[in-house]
Amino acid sequence: MRTAKSKSMSVADATRLLRHVRLELARDHDFPNGSPERGYELVAPLDDDGHLVPEAWKTLRDRCRVKRFWAHEATEVGHIVRKPGGHWAFHYDIHGDPDHDETGFHLDTHRFVPGEYVSIKEQDGVMRTFRVRAVADLD
Repeated sequence: MRTAKSKSMSVADATRLLRHVRLELARDHDFPNGSPERGYELVAPLDDDGHLVPEAWKTLRDRCRVKRFWAHEATEVGHIVRKPGGHWAFHYDIHGDPDHDETGFHLDTHRFVPGEYVSIKEQDGVMRTFRVRAVADLD
């Protein structure tokens, strides 16, 4: 359902693309089995292949949200933003510093499909890998 390089998309068409995505920390040196208690929940527009749809994001920026959950830390809530050059990032609304947005690694080409992996450079500067645990339509 990816659209041609149109500059705008109707609100109705963009809304149909919104999905709830859950990312969980994949295994790393600190968490050899990964961690379902650490990750992100997103509301983002995805095409049928699981790619982010920039045209829909432009139409629904305020609805494209991120929630960072990390065991024993306060939950952070913010927006999915698009940086110059087309890079996707997470900007936290209350405690976030715009100079420390969390930037996704090649999120413009990665697929948000259960079982796939995405990498995010977090506010502490560490690149971490997350597994796409679930993707669902919004209610």
